[in-house]
Amino acid sequence: MAGQIASLLGALVLVRVLTEYLEPAEYGQLALGLTVAGLINQVVMSGISQGISRYYSIASERKDISGYLKASRHLLMLATIVVVVIAVAFGIGLAAMEQMQWIGLVFAVLLFSIFSGYNSALSGIQNAARQRAVVALHVGMDAWLKIGLAVGFMLWLGSDGVAVVLGYFLSALLITGSQLFFLKRLLLTNSSRSKSLEINTWSQQMWAFSWPFSAWGVFTWAQQASDRWALQAFAATADVGQYAVVYQLGFAPIGLLVGLMVSLVAPIMYQRAGDASDHQRIKNLHGIAWSIANASLGLTVFAFLVAWCLHDWLFQWLVAENYQPVSRYFPWMILAGGLFASGQMLSLKLMAEIQSHKLLYAKIGSAIIGIAANFFSAWWFGFAGVVFGLVTFSAVFLVWVAFASLHLPGIEANENAGLSLK
Repeated sequence: MAGQIASLLGALVLVRVLTEYLEPAEYGQLALGLTVAGLINQVVMSGISQGISRYYSIASERKDISGYLKASRHLLMLATIVVVVIAVAFGIGLAAMEQMQWIGLVFAVLLFSIFSGYNSALSGIQNAARQRAVVALHVGMDAWLKIGLAVGFMLWLGSDGVAVVLGYFLSALLITGSQLFFLKRLLLTNSSRSKSLEINTWSQQMWAFSWPFSAWGVFTWAQQASDRWALQAFAATADVGQYAVVYQLGFAPIGLLVGLMVSLVAPIMYQRAGDASDHQRIKNLHGIAWSIANASLGLTVFAFLVAWCLHDWLFQWLVAENYQPVSRYFPWMILAGGLFASGQMLSLKLMAEIQSHKLLYAKIGSAIIGIAANFFSAWWFGFAGVVFGLVTFSAVFLVWVAFASLHLPGIEANENAGLSLK
């Protein structure tokens, strides 16, 4: 909890600091550039990180942490190669389109995305191992390092998006080094003499769990980026900057708060589910997941009502003056963030049951609806329309995942699909 609170406060202070240094148009360019990091995270790194996190408890039960970690490193190296290929493709494409002004920002974002992905995977391992103090330390450090380093680079190189992302990259690099130090300590305390499985065996099992995340990652990234690019197409870059600010203050913090619950509950749910072959363990997990999702919805409604009453006052403290006119959209961003986060809590149930493939339709279908809503609403209603599109997407996602999570999986079906480990 301390780590997540430090991260939340750091995120709020970061918005305040950046809005003082960057004009709305510059903030909009930064937001557009960071959509590239979102692409790498959603399509390449996120799925692998989920697989690494999910299989720690299984490796621990089988006393094969060594083989598991070797396979994890193998998957991350493959992911890095993919990112390098994407970087080359972006460079060639921008040069061909004579958009050289974007190359510095894009390459800085790609460097940041690689080490951000490493941090996500390493935090997943530490969290699964119940090393909560280590996770809290790095979550809090990363949020505040970004502020200091981003400001330092802006004072050195000038106030623009490249300087900010270079600060983000250096923060991610330092945190990765610290994560590796603590991981070595974890290995010393969890060494095992059991015979390790082949790296390919662990890699194949983790990839079988992870590939749906990468498959729907293309669509979820497109949905997450489409709001900003729709505003860029039908409004102005300054509107993108204003939207990014209200998004970071409304949608993102509610996700961080629910992320606190995920960090606490995910390793417990994974351990209780085991390899998802015991029906009674899965039945108990079902009730826990729905209770947490209902609590998340209650928190969302409460936060929406508070923001509805206090949005003007809050924005006087949270952002610079020229960003304050969009405060009326703040409660709706909180509503969208809460609905989406509640759906994510139910997604965690399916992941614990090793049923991640069931999320394919929900992730892809809701993302397509969200993309269409963003572009149509931006074209017809402008800024307010994109906010409406985000609320629509979040509501559709929650309902879709809720239907997918209503029923308990059949253990026989799991075995026939090869999803329970032998």
